[in-house]
Amino acid sequence: MVASGPAHPSALPEELSHPKPASEHTVKNNAVVLKELPFEDRSSFENAGRGFIATLSPLTMARPTDGKKTYDLSDLSFLAGEAPSTVNPSLWRQAQLNALYHGLFEVVDGLYQVRSFDLGHMTLVRGETGWIVIDPLTSAESSRTALDLANKHLGHRPVMAVIFTHSHADHFAGVLGVINPEEVTSGKVVIIAPDQFVKAALSENVLAGNVMRRRAIYMYGHSLPHSPQGFITNGLGALLSQGSTGFVPPTDLIKETGETRIVDGVEIVFQMTPDTEAVAEFVFFLPQFKALCMSEITSHHLHNVYTPRGAQVRDALAWSNQINESINLFGDHLEVQFGSHHWPVWRREVVLDYLKQQRDLYKYIHDQTLRLANQGYTKEEIAEQLRLPGSLARNFSNREYYGTVSHNAKAVYVKYLGYFDGNPANLNPLPPAEAAARYVEYMGGADAVIIKACKYFDQGDYRWVAQVINHVVLSEPDNAQARALLADTYEQMGYQAESGPWRNFYLTGALELRRGIPEAVPGKMSPGMVQGMPLENLFQALGVRLNGPKAEGKRIVFNLDFTDLKQFYLLTVENSVLNAFADRQDPRPTAKLTLSSLDFKYLMTGLITAADLLGEGRLILEGDLTGLLEFAGLLDQFNPFFPIVTPRP
Repeated sequence: MVASGPAHPSALPEELSHPKPASEHTVKNNAVVLKELPFEDRSSFENAGRGFIATLSPLTMARPTDGKKTYDLSDLSFLAGEAPSTVNPSLWRQAQLNALYHGLFEVVDGLYQVRSFDLGHMTLVRGETGWIVIDPLTSAESSRTALDLANKHLGHRPVMAVIFTHSHADHFAGVLGVINPEEVTSGKVVIIAPDQFVKAALSENVLAGNVMRRRAIYMYGHSLPHSPQGFITNGLGALLSQGSTGFVPPTDLIKETGETRIVDGVEIVFQMTPDTEAVAEFVFFLPQFKALCMSEITSHHLHNVYTPRGAQVRDALAWSNQINESINLFGDHLEVQFGSHHWPVWRREVVLDYLKQQRDLYKYIHDQTLRLANQGYTKEEIAEQLRLPGSLARNFSNREYYGTVSHNAKAVYVKYLGYFDGNPANLNPLPPAEAAARYVEYMGGADAVIIKACKYFDQGDYRWVAQVINHVVLSEPDNAQARALLADTYEQMGYQAESGPWRNFYLTGALELRRGIPEAVPGKMSPGMVQGMPLENLFQALGVRLNGPKAEGKRIVFNLDFTDLKQFYLLTVENSVLNAFADRQDPRPTAKLTLSSLDFKYLMTGLITAADLLGEGRLILEGDLTGLLEFAGLLDQFNPFFPIVTPRP
């Protein structure tokens, strides 16, 4: 259950709750974009369609257990037309490339991609006896459908190996659609991943999973209708699958640049690229195909040095340096470059130019941010004035379809200097809602602020209207007029945005201001993710869920006997901190639990109850049963739909 408290603001009255058309200011803004960029260049469209073999029509997928749709590109067919006034034409172009070019493609003979069956692409390498699968997408439904399509048109082949290029879920969580864990345990299938993959993958998707998932609803536009006034793209890909996820730990970790593997007769040369686009990531060269896989280090847009859904700030300088190292290592031998998103690039000189542009894109943002920071500018001031040079800005592969120069510059600042700008006024500011109430009082009350803000809205000064009316909404969340004005403002900002995530953030904010926040119960991890999660990561996640103030003064001790592992653990709550210790027991525990490690993981993640385990004889409990109940009461249940554009209740 969600924690009790005052209800979230209700939906706006019907007359205030509908989307609006593009304003005259938005129409003018988007018309300028058409004149600034070389839309006559169609090379990206040619590359996106090159090597097409087959697709599915309509491109829809569903979960077999309940028939729930997990992926559907059919309602994005409107993208075939011209850009409407409610969409930045540059973003519309990217949306077309992502959504309209889907299916099975040949990169070169023996190397294939299934594109736009998910946010990312799945690549298939033909080995001597079977497939090497690179990045099995986000969900089992997507990866299984992609593999089936390839087997149908290229001939059925068993999966011999899986490569996880990096630690983001859209590149590994669909693994159970192409293999089963027993194939890995038996050694029939090898899983190759970069060093520190498990730690990076689970820390991002588990420890901060709830807040990231909530913000991902905004970033990926999950709640938006697919329409010219709603969702059109993520920039990074066509659509993110909402299917079944899983986790299988890798069996072969690559730790150093230059390591090679022969996998089903195919030579693979690896280059480590940690702490760039992902904490754990590598790229690799396939000499047999003269093909360089750049994973997600390069893509046909400016990527995120900081992702708005929330994650650790990435290292823009390391990012640039790793691209340069790829050029030095493989540039003389390659003929094609492909990645985990978007479309490949062919011909050595074209590939090298593309890689150099991407290299210089991240280095320019890094270097110029620090140049301005060393002159005393704050991150906001730097973001306001930093612009790419024309040689980079006019290249569509450098455009802000996913990341932006603005928030990436702020990320570089934070990477080196942290969030504090040195001004003492910003050292310990009031929380947003408290500050908002004082701002509104100083400005003469909500009615006065709204009257003034409406004038700025009519002038098209949407950034300022959003900033000032946000104070009114945070201080008076039931003020329908303020929420409606803020929603209208976010909407116009979304219509103008070139970044897919910025558009989705603005339009989702507008939607929730108008319609309210969906009701929800705490989300649960999928069984597939829980099965593959190491116990150490589970204990870390439990520590994050422990409510420190509630646990103050309590001491709870569990001896854990995992029957399948033949190993003991000690779990303690003391000093308001949860700790777990392998190969230790306490002589006077609160209780002893004897069960399998998998059942313990299911119990702790809410996939099964203690009563069910006891009733089925899968749990032996010795000691104080109330201690287990007390422990459960100390673990927070996170609300998956906490408020973002309105104050917390």
